[in-house]
Amino acid sequence: MNLLPQILAGLTPGAFFAIVGILLTLMAQLTRVVNFSQVAFGMFGGFVGMWLETGRNHLPVWVGAIVAIVVTAILSAIIGWIIATWLPNAQMAARSAVTVSSLLILVAVGAVLFGASHNNYKPLLPTTPITFKVGGTDLIVTYNMIFLLALAIVTVIVMQLLLKKTMFGVRLRAISDRQNAAELLGVNVKLLNVGVWAVSGAIISIAISFLPSTVSNDYVSFSLLVIPGAAAALVGAFKNMWLALVGGLVIGVLQSVLASNPNPTIAGLKDWVVFVLILVFLLWNQRKEVWDVAR
Repeated sequence: MNLLPQILAGLTPGAFFAIVGILLTLMAQLTRVVNFSQVAFGMFGGFVGMWLETGRNHLPVWVGAIVAIVVTAILSAIIGWIIATWLPNAQMAARSAVTVSSLLILVAVGAVLFGASHNNYKPLLPTTPITFKVGGTDLIVTYNMIFLLALAIVTVIVMQLLLKKTMFGVRLRAISDRQNAAELLGVNVKLLNVGVWAVSGAIISIAISFLPSTVSNDYVSFSLLVIPGAAAALVGAFKNMWLALVGGLVIGVLQSVLASNPNPTIAGLKDWVVFVLILVFLLWNQRKEVWDVAR
């Protein structure tokens, strides 16, 4: 059985999972938050943009996409400001709990305003596939897959260079590692925190603008795509963006390969990939403590 077509098909959702994982890793490093509402922000902004595109004015798709990016960045910045203002010194668990609340609110409000279905949600790039043959097998590549892969790789490279090679990156790392010292040196910690949230929201909104609607079929399921993204971030222990990139692609490919299996029992296992991966890496990350206790 030639699995190459299924592997290629899995790269589109895998690249999106990777982007979510990369952003979660970045947020955890810089703001000490696991942002469970990451995708929900992007979906809310995306639906606002879609409403402008399909409403009475029938605005161009690119206008709707720009509005979606702005709305998502503003929403993300608001939550970032709330956490930075009222929970500046709280533990990561407490800060992350706020994003769970915002996830539930956004899902509820979005479902009421826009309905559960997003069948009319259209990606910016055409869905016309690019077909070519390799060894007698027809392989299909889409423009959306190419863009999402490129966006994931570029995001990692730019963020790595920014954080490690620039003075601005040093200040960004300081707002998490040495927040009190950064404030004493005159760094506006709150502003940088809010900026990180806004940029993260803008990036996820861009990714969603190029994600085909076939990946999910309702608002709630789409918002919960943060779970495979969190699994991808866990591959890198919320510290390594390159490993988060690899983790997202692996999850997407595994789900695609399992879903294509003619055996319905095996095909149903695709929904368990994320949870098995999370369990494996949680156990792996705790191996040192377990072995210490055993000794």
